[in-house]
Amino acid sequence: MKKADILKKLSNDEHYYGNFGKKYLSSSDVGVLLSNPLALKKEQKQTAAFLVGGYFHTTILEPDKLKKYKIIPSTTRNTKLYKEMSGGELCLLQQEVDKIELMSETMLSNKICDGLIRGDWIEYEKPMITKIGKYMWKGKCDVLNHDDQLVIDLKTTNDINRFRQSAFRYNYDAQAYIYRKLFNYDMLFIVIDKNTHQIGMFDCSDEFYRSGEDKVERAMEAYDLFFKSKDFDPKQYFISKTL
Repeated sequence: MKKADILKKLSNDEHYYGNFGKKYLSSSDVGVLLSNPLALKKEQKQTAAFLVGGYFHTTILEPDKLKKYKIIPSTTRNTKLYKEMSGGELCLLQQEVDKIELMSETMLSNKICDGLIRGDWIEYEKPMITKIGKYMWKGKCDVLNHDDQLVIDLKTTNDINRFRQSAFRYNYDAQAYIYRKLFNYDMLFIVIDKNTHQIGMFDCSDEFYRSGEDKVERAMEAYDLFFKSKDFDPKQYFISKTL
């Protein structure tokens, strides 16, 4: 397929996260390859946190798609009302939606944030592919800001003062390195604290990109070993470290 046709197909979430998209490595694969390679590409159970994060992104970037979310007027997921209305599906609670909408309003009421997210030459949910090392990688950025030449990713956090530590723990450094390769722009994280609604803007240092590059290289080494080595038996693999 031509690159333009591949990107057109990847713009559809069904293909991006489905079998077609699984032909490519992604930033989310890095953490899996570094911690539990055999879980690569396996279906992950959806969590409430993931659902809330998705709704937050949709509220800001694609509000026309909010109708795909099912919202239940219940205080918890243990009530009879929730169980009856959800039909076993993981759904949003009305109180979660209310908090998300307030966070979205707070972020967009900040003139700097609004200018970066809603500028003149902006693309949302933009997919891209590129070759890193021996493999093809994919990514889909939240905001591609051509005016400021930035790839912008929106994040929520429980403690904005600890976001730097979280960024390394959740492999945002690998994401930054990969996305800079994909889009040829530097990465900026716009973060909002779920509790205080404080906003933070975190650009990326050379150290952060180098850390991400190291993780990506180690992830590809694990991919080579677990999925490209003919005689490799994962049952014989073990982690060896000195305490």
